[in-house]
Parts: sequence; C-alpha cells; structure tokens
Amino acid sequence: MTREKKPLRSSRSYGPKDKDGFIHRSWMKSQGLPPDVFDGRPVIGICNTWSELTPCNAGLRDVAEHVKRGVWESGGLPLEFPAMSLGETQIRPTAMLFRNLLAMEVEESIRGNPIDAVVLLGGCDKTTPGQLMGAASVDLPTLVVSAGPMLNGKFRGCDIGSGTDVWKFSEAVRGGKMTLDDFMAAESGMSRTPGTCMTMGSASTMACLMEAMGVALPYNATAPAVDARRRRIAHESGRLIVQMARDDLRLSKLLTPAAFSNAIRVLGAIGGSTNAVLHLLAIAGRLGVALTLVDFDRLSADVPLLVDLQPSGRFLMEDLHYAGGLPAVMKELAPLLHTSALLASGQTLGESFAGAECYNREVIHTLAKPANAVSGIWVLSGNLCPQGAVMKPSAADPALFTHRGRAVVFESIEDLRARIDDPALLVDEQSVLVLKGCGPRGYPGMPEVGNMPLPRKLLARGVKDMVRISDARMSGTAFGTVVLHIAPESDAGGPLALVQDGDEIALDGPKRRLDLLVSPEELARRRLTWSSAHRPTKYVRGYYSLYIQHVMQADRGCDLDFLVGASGSTVERESY
Repeated sequence: MTREKKPLRSSRSYGPKDKDGFIHRSWMKSQGLPPDVFDGRPVIGICNTWSELTPCNAGLRDVAEHVKRGVWESGGLPLEFPAMSLGETQIRPTAMLFRNLLAMEVEESIRGNPIDAVVLLGGCDKTTPGQLMGAASVDLPTLVVSAGPMLNGKFRGCDIGSGTDVWKFSEAVRGGKMTLDDFMAAESGMSRTPGTCMTMGSASTMACLMEAMGVALPYNATAPAVDARRRRIAHESGRLIVQMARDDLRLSKLLTPAAFSNAIRVLGAIGGSTNAVLHLLAIAGRLGVALTLVDFDRLSADVPLLVDLQPSGRFLMEDLHYAGGLPAVMKELAPLLHTSALLASGQTLGESFAGAECYNREVIHTLAKPANAVSGIWVLSGNLCPQGAVMKPSAADPALFTHRGRAVVFESIEDLRARIDDPALLVDEQSVLVLKGCGPRGYPGMPEVGNMPLPRKLLARGVKDMVRISDARMSGTAFGTVVLHIAPESDAGGPLALVQDGDEIALDGPKRRLDLLVSPEELARRRLTWSSAHRPTKYVRGYYSLYIQHVMQADRGCDLDFLVGASGSTVERESY
C-alpha cells in the first residue's frame, strides 16, 4: 500500500472553497487562467533576473518561456516573477554590495507566495548565488537554469575572452604596446551575443558549480546562451521541477556536505573564480552546512587544473562545451568526487557523467596529464590576515609564489588611480602593491579591484606581474599574483590598516603564509594612531547603512549576520 502524499503547499491558498480561496483564485483568473489549473497541481515559481541593464541575463525572457513549456507539459502551473538583476559591468559601486539584497528579495518572494517549487533564472556573477542563498533559506524544491556563456569573442581572426583580454589590452595600451585605435576595435568584437563572460569568470564558475552540486541539469554550465540546447535544458528543467515538487525533493536534500565538497574540487579543476569562495560559504551558512575557509585549501590541494581555459589557460567556454562540457571534466575528476551524491534528476553524480566523453584533449586534460599541476584555492594565514586570505595559483606567476618586498601603499581606490602612473612613485618590480579600503564595509561591497594595474613605468620596462594584496575581490576573468579577501578588512581594523610605505611583506604561497615584517610593538603603536584617526562611514541611511552594520567578513562569505540560517516555507497568517 502506498502512503498518500500530503497536499502541496499551494493548496492552502488555491484549495479552500471560502472567501480566502475565492480571493486567491479570482485575481489569478484575471490573467486568463482556466479554473482547472487550481485543481491541486504543483505551482512552479520562475524567478527571473532578466534585465536590459544586465547584458548577461538579456536572454532569460526567452529561456523562461521554455521552462514554462516543460512545466505545462508535466502538469504543473508555471508563474513567473521578477527579482532584482545585478549587472556586474553596469551597477555601481559593485554588484556584490547588492547580492544580499537580492537574496532577501528572493527569499521573501518564494516564502510569501503560494508556490511549491522554484526555477531560478540567473547568469551574471551575483544573480545565481544571490538567488540560491534566498532559495536555500526557504528550502523548497529548486532548480537553476543559467543564462549561458556568450559565443567566443573575435578580433582580427583570433578568439578573445571577456574580461581576461580586457585586462591584457588595457595594460598593453598603458605600456605602449597597443594603440588606442586597436583597443577600441577589440571592444566591438569581444561581446557578440547575449550571455555571460565566456571565460571562466564568476558567472561561468557558479554555473559549473550548480551543475556539480546537482541543482542544474548536465551541460547547463557550458551550452552557449544562443544555442538551441540552452532552450532544451530550460524545457527539461520545467519538466523536472514538477516532479521534484511532487516528490518534495528540497534543496537541503541536495546541497549536502558531499555536494559542497564536490563543488570545491570542481572549482579547482576548472580554475574557477575566487568569488566562488564567498558564495559557497554564504550558501552553506543558509543551510547549516559546516563549511569554513580552510576547507577550500584542504579539498583543492590535490586537485590539478584539468581545463585549459582563460584566465588560467587558453580556451573559452564555447570550446569547453564542444569538448564535452562539465560532465567530461567530472568524469576525469571522478576519483576525487563523492560520486554517490544525489542530484535533482534522481541520479547520482557518478551516473550523470558515466556516458560523458571528451572530444578535445587540448581543452579537457586528465589527472595523469593535467593542464597545470597547481590549481585550486590557496588559503593564507599570517599576521597580515588573521582570519585568512585567498590566492588563485593557476592565474599567478610561479616565480612570485614566494616573494619578499617593500610595500607601496594606496589608502583607497581613488588614491591608487591618482598615483599608480606617477613617474615619481617609489616602486620597482620587487615592490608589493597594497590597497586598503576595499573590503565589505570599506568600499562598501568589496569591489573587484584587487588585480591592481601595474605602474606604467614598470609596464614600459616589460614587467608583467607583481605581488598585489588587498581586502578587495577580483573578477574571475582576471589574473596575476594577487592576494585577496584579507580578513579582517582594513576598515574593520584588520592589520592591513596598519601597513605603511616601505614595510617589508613576505608571501610564501606553498606554506600558505602572508606576513607583515613589523614588530608587534610598532604595530601596537600604529593602532593607537589609527583608532583616533579612523573616520565613521558617510553611509547613514537605507540599504547601505544596513549592509555596513551587519555584513560579515570575507571568511564568513560576506552574508548579513541576521540572514544566516533559514526562514522555512511556512507562513501562518492569511492576508485578509
């Protein structure tokens, strides 16, 4: 005898034959919905971050229609609703400032409305993690359908990658190696279609991790935004989410410790963005999964780089898709994965990639012959970063993994921009560039400025990399020997605030150390001066004020302290 399943969540609103039921059904019928769609079938929310201000997500209006087809086909009722769209390249001062605001909006939109499951449509860097954070706190059945990457950029017969080649071209112009006319010509060829960066930036990284964690269908991460297969994935996701609603397959059953472990190992194998560290920590915090900063180093220490893709390699996301996509990568990585982890499809992770094949060994390498033996995320400790800092070795110069140099300090991003090209700047290739005031509170929002431009006079001499440290982030498309996410940040009184020009700094990447070679007594003296000189923030109202008061440091994922944990899906009181 089969046990009768409990009524779906939406039936509380659409089922009663009373005044409240009348209200809920009647106003929905104003959109042309027939009476029989309120017969107890699953109601599927489609959370869409489509926006013309977010070019990455500009194709999601069409994707939503294909999700709806799948929902209708499987006997569900699809209802689309909007969520704040965070265009990484457009919004100021930084999209990261508003990730938690998006998470709050998504959480309450899902929780407050009569839906049984949700499909999250996002793509641009902060939309996917913000949406998933909000959904995780409600814990309904959830799937992710990503916007998909752009087609490869083109410039004078060559492929160029979004972000990565921007930084290269910009430095070439500043160093006199590229004309401004050529720079402007490349601009028109880089972004040729809707979709996310086609390098392994934060958007592509998070799409890959959604697939690895089992909340997105295979090839969701790599199918180009304009490829018909993107629409097929959306259609099939619409079908699947209806079954997930009927089975009550909630996020907490999928986003387990094993899923997070798989995500971190995949992060290393693909040369993924350091931003994923912040997002995975925040998502885990919503679910009560015990994940710490050091887990990223521990779990990725033995993972080599398998994907030869910018910024850690040569190719682009379109090439990765044609080479076999993420399933082919995970098949190579299988000995290091929890292959028994459950996916939304009902398969295990191992079953999902069992039939995958690699079609291009230049793009997808093997554990025996990796693209780079060094990958993953290095988590540093030391007196300059008591709560940790991160570094992406696959994007750095190995010659600088161990380095000692004198600090050239910039107190703010404005100070950096004003002085970095000053011929009188006391800097050489051994110097360590230090940027303050760019952490979660200090900017506010922790912008992607950690990959500081090199001084023009050093570029002209052929210098291509230097050690750079800050409490900022950097784009997943960026590269260089860059130490990021220093915690506590300078504006929170971390040791970074005390660094002065000329101080010696020692980086030992292989030993995971970052130290300021100044005596404790001198640092104590400086702290007294810093405390008296430090000025309060100028942001005294609205979301900025709320964020600054409650944002946690980078080692905790930069979530707001009062959002950690879950709200659940139950709302007791009726609206009338």
